[in-house]
Amino acid sequence: MGTWRGLRVAFILGSLFMILLIITYWDDVGGFNLYPLRDRKHERCPQSTTGHPLPAHTLPASSARISSTTWPPAGLNKSAEGRERPQLEREDEEGDESPDSVGSREQMARKQRIMDVCSGNDFPGRTRAFEQIPNRELDHLIVDDTHQIIYCYVPKVACTNWKRVMVVLSQSLVSPVSGKPYTDPESVPPDLVHNSTLHLTFAKFWRHYGSLSRHLMALKLQHYTKFLFVRDPFVRLISAFRNKFGRPNEDFYRQFGSVILRRYGNLSGSLPETAAEAFAAGIKPTFQQFVSYLLDAETEKESIFNEHWRQVYRLCHPCQVKYDFIGRLETLETDAEHLLKLLQVDHLLRFPSGARNRTAASWERDWFAQIPVSMRTELYKLYQPDFELFGYPKPDGVLHHR
Repeated sequence: MGTWRGLRVAFILGSLFMILLIITYWDDVGGFNLYPLRDRKHERCPQSTTGHPLPAHTLPASSARISSTTWPPAGLNKSAEGRERPQLEREDEEGDESPDSVGSREQMARKQRIMDVCSGNDFPGRTRAFEQIPNRELDHLIVDDTHQIIYCYVPKVACTNWKRVMVVLSQSLVSPVSGKPYTDPESVPPDLVHNSTLHLTFAKFWRHYGSLSRHLMALKLQHYTKFLFVRDPFVRLISAFRNKFGRPNEDFYRQFGSVILRRYGNLSGSLPETAAEAFAAGIKPTFQQFVSYLLDAETEKESIFNEHWRQVYRLCHPCQVKYDFIGRLETLETDAEHLLKLLQVDHLLRFPSGARNRTAASWERDWFAQIPVSMRTELYKLYQPDFELFGYPKPDGVLHHR
């Protein structure tokens, strides 16, 4: 009995000691918050943990940065109450009439427009919940846990340079010259930034986290700063056509160009085997044939277009993801400067000042001149949600000009 009584006393004393520890450290752990509250927004990007230079142009798999055994996951390091509010909101409250304040009001208008369109207009996928979006449709949401950023990239909207920025911030690519991660976005080779192994996206979460993946996505969407850049939908479409079909591109010729030519080219005999041979023979898709392909693809329920001409609402899901910043290619320089301040990384890097895409809105009428008005109207319906979500006016001059 004496031994049993001693064990009971020891258990009670141990329990009291644990309760005292919990009370003492309650503030430090933030209640029952599982994640450390250390603010990393102003930290420099960490150096390589191995202590040795990585091979030139190493493209580490995302699992090297985030393992399924890592818990808690990196980046979720602030409680909802402790997180500093975005700079956009602070400027509005202060009533500052600086350029940043003007940009803040513009951002509020852009975000409000998205909310209004999502609540009032009907288009495919508008009403589904985020949890209903298949993983394969989340492959454009790039996550940087170090700086708590989510970027949805849209091809033909400065995405190469924004991917360069994300590479520098995440330190996911090593320079062969210095043996260290790149620190200047302009020095990152543009042909490497589109390698899918270089970026952690939501589509990869299932592989890393399994059944916890959707829960982690929801947490990051709640706490991270989310942004995307958009562009006039028809101008983006013309830019995609010029880039992929206006010059020899073997991949796009094999996957799309040859299909378009067989369906709409009225060609006799077999097609050339390669894009180079086709271009040498003067055989290449026209813009009208390309538009016909898009309209027929939609009719045939080929709902997932190639990313270069897929609608932004299908790439970035603005009705399900509440973006903190919506940039435009038409105001790229000022929007980029404003965004880097909002992300609190403007002291780390500058947005690349590389060559801009030269497809101009003034070209629209010329490009659509040979396309029947009925086809233009159908094409507008295909991209109408993007026009309305992101505040681009209906192109009446293109739709009705004969």
